[in-house]
Amino acid sequence: MPRKLVIAISGQVGAGKTTYAKRLAEEFNLKYVSSGMLFRKIAEELGVSLLQLHEMAEKDPKYDLMIDKNAIKVAKEGNVVVEGHLAAWVLADIADIKVLLIAPLNVRAERLAQRDGKSFKKSLQEIRKREESNRKRCLKYYGKDTKDWSIFNLIIDTSKLSIDGVYRILREYVRTYIEEHEEER
Repeated sequence: MPRKLVIAISGQVGAGKTTYAKRLAEEFNLKYVSSGMLFRKIAEELGVSLLQLHEMAEKDPKYDLMIDKNAIKVAKEGNVVVEGHLAAWVLADIADIKVLLIAPLNVRAERLAQRDGKSFKKSLQEIRKREESNRKRCLKYYGKDTKDWSIFNLIIDTSKLSIDGVYRILREYVRTYIEEHEEER
């Protein structure tokens, strides 16, 4: 395995970022870092909802910058999978492999509803608000548009295959990258 491999996994709310990032980290013996979990932890510590923290972050960059500073630090150390909505854009110049996971809105809303025990309608509203907030903040703080997918090496629609099927594609991509780039490291 390359000494300093950095994988950034971004994607839409409910597309499977955490599921696949954890599996890749485990299989390739890499550290796992979740920007989303850090964001949730901050919300919990402040006693606000996830959506409230998104609103706060739109007004004050300190929340995103704190999370992104951590992501950049661990990425520079290497041997890590960093997962988060904006991770690939934040790590665009550092990550060796940048993956975008997508799925149709209705599929993602159903996943979120099941995962969080919410109604489909509430999940749909939450996804729309979170994604618009992420887009606004990425544009405002980094000058990057989350609708511009040109930075990604691999884009997968996770609704078309089983979890294991999607993972096989990711695993093979990472294995092939490692094999073809061993000499560079």
